[in-house]
Order: sequence, then structure tokens, then C-alpha cells
Amino acid sequence: MAQSDSHAVQATTRRMALALFITLGFVFIEAAAGIIANSLALLTDAAHNLTDVIALALSWYAIRLTLRPAHSGKTYGYHRAGILIALFNSTTLVLIALGIFYEAYQRLLNPPEVEGGLLTVVAALAFVVNLGTALLVKPGSDRDLNQRSAFIHLAGDALSTLGALGAGVLIMLTGWTILDPLVSMFIGLLIVWNAWLIIRESVEILLEGTPRDIDVTAMVTDIQQIDGVRGVHDLHVWSITQSMRALSAHVLVDDEPVSVGAGIQRQINAVLQQRYNITHATLQLECVGCEPDTLYCELNSINHG
Repeated sequence: MAQSDSHAVQATTRRMALALFITLGFVFIEAAAGIIANSLALLTDAAHNLTDVIALALSWYAIRLTLRPAHSGKTYGYHRAGILIALFNSTTLVLIALGIFYEAYQRLLNPPEVEGGLLTVVAALAFVVNLGTALLVKPGSDRDLNQRSAFIHLAGDALSTLGALGAGVLIMLTGWTILDPLVSMFIGLLIVWNAWLIIRESVEILLEGTPRDIDVTAMVTDIQQIDGVRGVHDLHVWSITQSMRALSAHVLVDDEPVSVGAGIQRQINAVLQQRYNITHATLQLECVGCEPDTLYCELNSINHG
């Protein structure tokens, strides 16, 4: 890992640690207020914030792991640790949301009295805390799924506390305490939706699927337009993490000197990096007589051949 990348990771872990301690402190405040106000919306948000604390702690640890160098046992290093943490965090969110739905349903059947004033004050404070911590972990979240899972946790909380704030105001104005469990169900739906997005992308990466923004047909066409390339086969494109892509392929070329082949490889690598953000490519050059039948390698036929 380059020194600049190492400094960026350390800065990210510091911001995430600060967000963790702020969120943990607020969990105790919000839980106490929820008990006093008899508000499921506040208790729900406190529980969600507690999962944020766990998510931030795990994400912080996973980012720290990426600083460890690759070795014979982990030739790609520890970059996939963040994907595993993202998958774990998002899966537990779904389970928590199911509990929220059940409790909200019970309160819909028998709405309790809710202290709207306290609900409003604490919800407003929660919005400020959640928004601030979300902004702390946002830098770099568009390039790292683990970090994005932590950001979505906190950003989702900021949105849900807006709902709790609105419920508190309306309860004070109308006395409709049924709004409290309805807001809780809305929070639960937000949790499930955000969790599903992360689960889907995490599973795709772990299954080594082709990144969604890569058009393989267009990429093969771009490679074949390079002077000296006659064909491409046994192609594999996958993600190590959300921002780290890898590719391996057999490239058919004329029977040329090694120096010519090295030049072709450099041109292919340049195209892959500039147009498709693929910085780790393994290219096997082959000469005439190795023409394949298919673009993709059929592993089942190899394993059972």
C-alpha cells in the first residue's frame, strides 16, 4: 500500500473512531429518554444507533486490517475483510428490523401514551448527532463498501430521526399517539432497504461477479482494437473490494518477439485502467493456433474433464 493510501486509511479510522464514541454516548441519552417518554420511536432509534456503534467498531477494525501487507497465506492481503463486515452488518440490520415491525404492530393494536414534547426534543438532538457522525464517515464511502455500510447506517438514522421529530410535533398538536409506531415501521423499512442494497453488492463481490458498471462486450471490443491483438478468451473480471477490480484473460496475438508482446500488454493495461478502473490485470499472451471456441472459461468442463 502506498504511503499516501496509508495516511488516508489512518485519517478514515480516526474519523470513524470519533463517530463511534459520539454515537455510543448518544445511545444512552436516547434510550433513557425513550423510557421516560414511553416512545417506541425513540427506543427503536436508540437500538438502531446501538447497531451503528457495533457497525462502526467492526468497520473501523476492517479498515485497520487493510493496512496489513499481503503474504503467502493471504496473497490479496486483507481487503475482503471489509466486504465480510459489510455483509454481517447489513444482515443483522434485517433481523433488528423484523423485531421493530413486531413491536410496532403490538403498539398499533394498543397505542400507549407518548410524551410528545420529550420525543420532539430528543429527536431533534438525534438528528444533529446522526447527521454530524454521518458526515464524519462520508469521505471515501463512494469507493469502499465497508465504509459505505457505516455511512448508510448513520445517514439512515438521520432520515429516521426526522420522522420521529415529525411524529413528536404531530402528537403534541393532535394527540395521535398511533403516529409513534407508524414512524417506527417507517424506520424499519428504511433499515431493510439500505441493508438489502449492501447485502446484494456484498454477495456479488464475494461471488466474484462482474462489476455492474462494466460492459464486458465493449471492453473486449476496446482490447481487440489495440494493434496486434487478434482475440480474447478465458476472460474473468471481478472485484476484490468495491473499488479494487481485477481481470485475467488470454490474449491472442501474432507470433512476435517478447518485446512486442510487452508493448501490447502495456497498451491493454492502459485501456483497462483509464476506461474501466481495472488496475490489476493478469494477461496471458498466446500465438496463432490457440484460437478458443468461447470467450468465457467453462470451469465445469475443466473440473470434470
